[in-house]
Amino acid sequence: MYKPLPDSLTIKKSKVDGLGLFAKEDIIVATNLGISHIKIDDAIIRTPLGGFINHANEPNCIKAELRANGYQGETFKKKWNLVTIKDIKAGEELTLKYTFYNV
Repeated sequence: MYKPLPDSLTIKKSKVDGLGLFAKEDIIVATNLGISHIKIDDAIIRTPLGGFINHANEPNCIKAELRANGYQGETFKKKWNLVTIKDIKAGEELTLKYTFYNV
């Protein structure tokens, strides 16, 4: 069964902007939460993790780049996983310092 978010996360109204990603339980530092962005050619595609995480100048997560060869022929593909850089408490919003978009 497809699950767009890990069991530890939910989407709800954010004080930062619109909707955001929130911890349903405590999440320890260095937890890999899954793929947040994929780059195919010049397009960056956001997964639900990437689409709902809000920007912060002092974030509690980072995008960790992964590289993979081969996708639709010879196209080079990059992936980024969302990884916590701090312990996150249940109910806390996950944030990321935007690097792909202007804020």
